[in-house]
Amino acid sequence: MAIDIKSPQFPESIFEGTLSSWLKKEGQEIKQDEVLAEIETDKVVIEVTAPSDGIMGKIIIDEGATIKSSEIIGTYDDVKGTKPSEVLKEEKVEEEPKAEEAVSPPPAPAPVKEEIKEPASEAKKLNSENKKDLKGFRMGPAAKKLLNEKDVAVEDIQTTTKKGVITKQDILNAESKVESVETGSDNAVTESTTSSKRVPMTRLRSVVAKRLLESQSQTASLTTFNEVDLFEVKELRAKYKETFEEKFGVKLGFMGMFLKASSIALQEMPIVNASIDGDDIVYHGFQDIGVAVSTDRGLVVPVVRNVQDQSIAEIELAIRDYSIKARDGKLGIEDMTGGTFTISNGGVFGSLLSTPILNPPQSAILGMHKIQDRPMVVNGNIEIRPVMYLALTYDHRLLDGKDAVSFLVKIKEILESPESMILGV
Repeated sequence: MAIDIKSPQFPESIFEGTLSSWLKKEGQEIKQDEVLAEIETDKVVIEVTAPSDGIMGKIIIDEGATIKSSEIIGTYDDVKGTKPSEVLKEEKVEEEPKAEEAVSPPPAPAPVKEEIKEPASEAKKLNSENKKDLKGFRMGPAAKKLLNEKDVAVEDIQTTTKKGVITKQDILNAESKVESVETGSDNAVTESTTSSKRVPMTRLRSVVAKRLLESQSQTASLTTFNEVDLFEVKELRAKYKETFEEKFGVKLGFMGMFLKASSIALQEMPIVNASIDGDDIVYHGFQDIGVAVSTDRGLVVPVVRNVQDQSIAEIELAIRDYSIKARDGKLGIEDMTGGTFTISNGGVFGSLLSTPILNPPQSAILGMHKIQDRPMVVNGNIEIRPVMYLALTYDHRLLDGKDAVSFLVKIKEILESPESMILGV
């Protein structure tokens, strides 16, 4: 009986992927939960596994093709009475020459000719292919085509997928590094000012572009701002950072406190943690907060689950683990789905102020920014204090201006008196 092999259900932030490689061929035996194929998306590499034992049937979608969520990509036969070894044996017999056919003797060795040197670019391509096989890397047809078009050696390519699959973006990254070394900064400036170049948009940038347009067209986005004095947070961090790291094995950062403060504010104002579903409002009884993390492949947003039940140490440990997985390209779909609120920290790149864009179906996103020393009036005196601008973008269909401002003020109050979230008061 032929059974369909489908691509997995993609999360709401992923619309399509590229079938990067088939790990099984037609007629081969497959085991339950064995990986049959790999799908490369803008954020993760998704594995397609066998639902049960059987024999690989027809491959419907070829490597390099773009596929959607839950699309049929192939079939397999769940035939219990057929032994895979017998099928393979029959196929092998058909390939052998028949007895009555004359078998030609091996050709005589060709005369030795003077070696003809190949062009450097062609030699490099062949060398790249050989080294690719030796290193065990895999790539789809699109990546192979791009590699043949680029003057890039495989040993210069660093894969960003957890299975070692070379992607088109990996090749482009390697090419840019080689060009920067060979041309130097002066030549690069001259070239950029005198010529134009057209390159295909990466999958990540293409998906980001679609998501941004959808967010702007499907929500009534509005942003409100405030500023927070982080003097007490910095003092608390400086006082306990060594003890904290010794006890919990992770550094005490700002993000853990911001997530905890946001969780407390979300519990007091559940409308900010809610989402719109058709004509209904869904109030979530938990705070699953997404944290924007920058990687070589682009921005990803893993979700810290049940922040309301976690300590600051547990939150910091979760953020550290996600950062490592994101850097190594090992984030799974389950790590990035189901968030109810998001925090984005543009301050690590030097951003002083920004208006973050919503991640539907979430109704709000908090933007953190660079901490700068500024003159502040404290108890009637002017003091230099570490200040950060906060931005809250929200869906005005669900939240009124009063709700958004009150939520942002609550976070400000918590962070300016951080002992309150530690003591639970």
